[in-house]
Amino acid sequence: MRKGRVWKYGDDVNTDVIFPGKYTYTPMEPPEMAQHALEDLDPEFAKKVKLGDVIVAGKNFGCGSSREQAASCLKFAGIQAVIAKSFARIFFRNAINQGLPVIQCQEAVDSLGMGDEVTIDFSQGKISGKAGEFKFPRLPDSVLGIVEAGGLIEYTKQKITSRES
Repeated sequence: MRKGRVWKYGDDVNTDVIFPGKYTYTPMEPPEMAQHALEDLDPEFAKKVKLGDVIVAGKNFGCGSSREQAASCLKFAGIQAVIAKSFARIFFRNAINQGLPVIQCQEAVDSLGMGDEVTIDFSQGKISGKAGEFKFPRLPDSVLGIVEAGGLIEYTKQKITSRES
């Protein structure tokens, strides 16, 4: 189980807002990318986000271009999960590849507010906080494995190493 604070945003938060397009072709290490997370939508986010915090958003989170930096910058900023009403397909896949859990749970989005404390139990498929308890489909073991490994590359390395042993 993981506990964190909610950062709440609306519908159609696109990848250019999550990681500003002006930095797309600027080589950056992950900590520097994290400094630019959501800067055009919420200039205080990168300064105030804490390890374990959660983004809660409306529908179509991560729409727009397929840039991986959108998922990466959130992960390296300390976000433990994104909870939304729905996700753009490419962002969903990029987030899983980066080891950033994405949870679709309309009831939680409708009930949680900015700054609320929540606990997420990925193994039970449960979000808990002062607004109540919300169920979501348990993440498949393969996705949990990717998240626990820190992303698809590390997960794959672990699988190869375990086969060689």
